Amino acid sequence: MKDIVNIGLAGFGTVGGATYEVLKRNARDLTRRTGVAMRVTRVVCRNQQKARARLNGDDVQLSSDWHDLVDDPSLDVVVEVMGGIEPAKSLVMAAIKAGKHVVTANKAMLATYGNEIFSAADAKGVTVAFEASVAGGIPIIKALREGLSANRIEWIAGIINGTSNFILSTMRDTGASFDACLAKAQELGYAEADPTFDIEGQDAAHKITILSALAFGTPVNYGAAMIEGISKLEAVDIRYAEELGYRIKLLGITKRTSEGVELRVHPALVPMRRLMASVEGVMNAVVVKGDAVGTVMLHGRGAGGEPTASAVIADLCDVSRMLANGNSPVPIFGEHDQEVGWLPIEKTVSSYYLRIGVKDEPGVLADVSRVFADNAISVESMMQKEAPVGASGTEIVIMTHSTTEGAIRRAVRTIEALESVTSRVVLLRKEELN
Repeated sequence: MKDIVNIGLAGFGTVGGATYEVLKRNARDLTRRTGVAMRVTRVVCRNQQKARARLNGDDVQLSSDWHDLVDDPSLDVVVEVMGGIEPAKSLVMAAIKAGKHVVTANKAMLATYGNEIFSAADAKGVTVAFEASVAGGIPIIKALREGLSANRIEWIAGIINGTSNFILSTMRDTGASFDACLAKAQELGYAEADPTFDIEGQDAAHKITILSALAFGTPVNYGAAMIEGISKLEAVDIRYAEELGYRIKLLGITKRTSEGVELRVHPALVPMRRLMASVEGVMNAVVVKGDAVGTVMLHGRGAGGEPTASAVIADLCDVSRMLANGNSPVPIFGEHDQEVGWLPIEKTVSSYYLRIGVKDEPGVLADVSRVFADNAISVESMMQKEAPVGASGTEIVIMTHSTTEGAIRRAVRTIEALESVTSRVVLLRKEELN
């Protein structure tokens, strides 16, 4: 039984600093809710001068060596908000070995080494809490572990990278190119100088990997994810999608099927009538489909100092209640479902949008239609865009009914080899989310 929980904070940048300030600002409410006082007694960070100024004379020990957190016997919980895989992983593993509970916001570390980390925590009898690792201030981890725990989860789909969503929203609003909208995101501080992790889908893949493991009882397996980013998207496809009644969003998707679990990240056409299509700017949203509850959508700020701090502190509250009442940690994932595997991307089923550059001459539509028929792909709609004045070619936009990824890829290869086709085929998936 404890009445004070001592916290060591690794990282004192945007998230770490916000975590400290929210803990301090809301200390009275947090104590009332948990029955225990939470206090940060030690901070480890690179820029100690900046940290001292932010601490403003508070009685907190400050250093630059993460081993100080592990070696301090007075600390009950280590909060890791440094980011990156190393030295974050070494700190987390050492803290677990020392018998300390861990709260982390590090999705890359968990998606890559989560199995090792969670296994070590279970063996040591400590908890690793990670609400802040997915979708910032949106409590999706707790929703899956607690509020939706009665359900057999059927699928999860989420806009879980604010940078990409801002770029896509800006491309739609302005008609500007991807490069111009990326530059705008960097100017506003929404995108890093090197935005690769965001725009190429890795960040979203880390997050959906974690959600998939929670939902379906699989080991954490980032390597099973099919990842496709938004850097090759063109404004014309966003415009055509609008004409057809869709908006393009970068989605993280995981689904339970009879043949295995789908795990993928890619741009997708979402019908405008779905709430997900209206999620704009840097906002995040996650839709969960359960067998008992139906669909549930959580929406909010997916990044930033205080939204992420909100999730970190929610985990600290859980750990503090456990320590205050002398309870044992709850297993993080429970037992793995040994019967569940992963579905190869070629076997996933979706419907598709294709934009095909062709010569403006008779017989082209017939040639393309024949390829779809040969691959048993049913076409929902087909339209030929008017050729610009003086242009030698035009474009066909096709929407298909549901088919396998393998079938559509075979069809695309055949179409691109046609003499009447003048460019590579643009292929996007459609997600109804119903």
